Amino acid sequence: MEAAAVKPILRVAAVCGSLRKASYNSGLLRAAAEVCEESIPGLRLEHVGISDLPLLNTDLETADGGFPPAVEAFRDQIRAADCFLFGSPEYNYSIATPLKNALDWASRGKNCWADKPAAIVSAGGGFGGGRSQYHLRQVGVFLDLHFINKPELFVQAFQQPPKFDSDGNLIDADIRERIKQVLLSLQAFTLRVQKKD
Repeated sequence: MEAAAVKPILRVAAVCGSLRKASYNSGLLRAAAEVCEESIPGLRLEHVGISDLPLLNTDLETADGGFPPAVEAFRDQIRAADCFLFGSPEYNYSIATPLKNALDWASRGKNCWADKPAAIVSAGGGFGGGRSQYHLRQVGVFLDLHFINKPELFVQAFQQPPKFDSDGNLIDADIRERIKQVLLSLQAFTLRVQKKD
């Protein structure tokens, strides 16, 4: 009997654009980590924090192309990832400043994002963060990120019934299942991209 092919373990770096402790977008990423642990073999999601990153300032770079310690640590985590899951809140029809700052730091010098797959989830008002997702995709073009096209997940966080508890944890089973579908798509796409290397 032939042994079943074992899928490699893919490392997903989860990056949230909100720094707020009870952020709904952080809640989506926490739920994604739980879904990976519970029901998606071969996919391991790790949160990559961005709150310690200084605002982008090229004066902080060293003469030999080095970066501040927090930036170097962040860049190492991005380089080590096979793919990315972004939790992208929408501010003023765009992505949040902390996320743009993180994208910029990891693109300085040798672009750490390049040629890797990614997916986006978002929670917010009427459009569920949709405009931030579309803007992030636009930025991703220059960064050579390869986003999955479907499924998309825009969570209208303030409509009834409640989607999150007071700590920002996802409590909606249907959205949890939709997150699983996003992750399965990201996993399949990442494996396809890696086979081409």
